Amino acid sequence: MSWLKLLSYPTAPDRLPRRALLAGLLALSACGLQPVYGPGGAATKLFGQVRPSEPDTPDAFIFNQRLAERLGGEGSTYDLDYTLRIGVVAQGITPDEITTRYSLNGSADFRLTDTASGATVTQGQVSSFTSYSTTGTTVATLTAEYDARQRLARMLADQVVTRLLAAAP
Repeated sequence: MSWLKLLSYPTAPDRLPRRALLAGLLALSACGLQPVYGPGGAATKLFGQVRPSEPDTPDAFIFNQRLAERLGGEGSTYDLDYTLRIGVVAQGITPDEITTRYSLNGSADFRLTDTASGATVTQGQVSSFTSYSTTGTTVATLTAEYDARQRLARMLADQVVTRLLAAAP
């Protein structure tokens, strides 16, 4: 069998028939799912309505910055309380016991409350990790750590926003 035949597109009988594809799309559209960013979607209900806790660390500041990017400016309808935890774990250790790579493991506990009633709308925990190398100069290592912390805080904020949108009132 030639390599050209392996790279060629499947023939018509191997493809999914158009009727089956259209039937599947119609079934999905009838199931009641609504786009989160569409008109009247969960994102429009939360956009500009969430006030996160005041940041007290550089990681929390980056976390809040990402929340503002995703949910708009501060509002007064909902309060978002959160606790960030980030731990550093040595990953790459040479035979001379020199650490060449660190992993940052992070989690965020969060609670969204309605400011008018004080009722909890949703709460939960998200977690993620990232890593950085220490094989360069001191400045390069510090920059890599800072970048990894930024990435982790942004990932945690994105996960919190996803959970908030899924549970939006």
